Amino acid sequence: MVAKIKTGRSILGAINYNEHKVRSGKAELILAQGYLKEPSNLSFSDKLNRLTDLTKRNERTQVNTLHVSLNFAVGENLDKWTLQQIADEYMEGLGFGKQPYLVYQHYDAGHPHLHLVSTNIKPDGERISFHLLANKASEQSRKQVELNYGLVKAEDQGKAQHNIKSLSVEQVAYGKSETKRAITNVVSEVLRTYKFTSIPEFNAVLNGFNVTADRGSKESRMYEKNGLVYWALDGKGGKIGVPIKASSIYGKPTLKTLEGRFALNEVLRKSLREQVKYTIDDLLSKPIGKTEFQLKLKEQNIEAIFRHSEDGRLYGVTFVDHKTKAVFNGSDLGKNYSANSLSQFFARSDGSIKPSHNVELSGNKHLPDNTGINGNNNFNGGSALLEALYQEEKQDMAAMGRLQQRKRKKKRRGHSL
Repeated sequence: MVAKIKTGRSILGAINYNEHKVRSGKAELILAQGYLKEPSNLSFSDKLNRLTDLTKRNERTQVNTLHVSLNFAVGENLDKWTLQQIADEYMEGLGFGKQPYLVYQHYDAGHPHLHLVSTNIKPDGERISFHLLANKASEQSRKQVELNYGLVKAEDQGKAQHNIKSLSVEQVAYGKSETKRAITNVVSEVLRTYKFTSIPEFNAVLNGFNVTADRGSKESRMYEKNGLVYWALDGKGGKIGVPIKASSIYGKPTLKTLEGRFALNEVLRKSLREQVKYTIDDLLSKPIGKTEFQLKLKEQNIEAIFRHSEDGRLYGVTFVDHKTKAVFNGSDLGKNYSANSLSQFFARSDGSIKPSHNVELSGNKHLPDNTGINGNNNFNGGSALLEALYQEEKQDMAAMGRLQQRKRKKKRRGHSL
């Protein structure tokens, strides 16, 4: 659990921030400690006056507002009662257990978190010192709460989120959870872990979690303005519910944001292309039907997603490698992996005719047996490929460097004209 403390001069500002979230459906008041009414019965004035009445008892103290956020690791979906207990125990350890405070549960990010609002002015007008509050009392209280409730430690939270497998993200089930929060979780994780270079490739992954990114029709105003929304999908792949604007989702995965990621991913996935081709080539070395081809790839954690026209014609294919998190349109791998070539290959296979020279293998016969192509994830070190798989941060920095070099070269050429 990560605790972030802010102190300020405005009780009104802190409450307004959280109440705005409540009004927009992004937060809920789950606890009002030290108040005479239940949270659901409190008016805005009730919430504000309980705290400002205390601040008036010590008008010499200008910094009188405490605003804390308690952030839990992705996947720690705690029930409301447990969150209330955590808030109580944390505030007790912080030295604010006898102060009135409000606890809001927020739903506007990819991770569960609470916001707590209180004041440091006691009923007798005495001031609770904010000095070293974040570095000492908060740290001690946080660690005790983590221990009591078995929470992911703050020191390990970044590491835990880095190691989350995207396949562990739950599919969006419309009506069973708050839609925006569920979509945010999926979009954030896919954007963070997968390497795609277009909206269709992005959707090839999102659709597996019952989410789709939608630009609208080419004639629509949204498309013209480069807008983007996210929909939940039903079991048949149809859009359901109300679309969520990209700009309102945590991290703002708008079209502009995605296009910046496309350029980086183009570099990041480059070293992973041959491995996917090698796996496909192995299956295409003998006659095989489309359905069997998909099943065999799936055994090796690669999805082949085919797109068909209304008359049943195969016109597109996307490969999603869940081991390396790389996504490739068939034609990006080469002509022989395009929908048209594969369609012809499957037709010949169904006719019991072995593939001819039209299906060329990529020639990667020297890949070692321990590359993990057999379906497991036991990659051994040494190669650039393994560096790409296990050192994402190093890989990202190198890729960004190469992109910057390309930009500088283009800029110099422009000046020389």
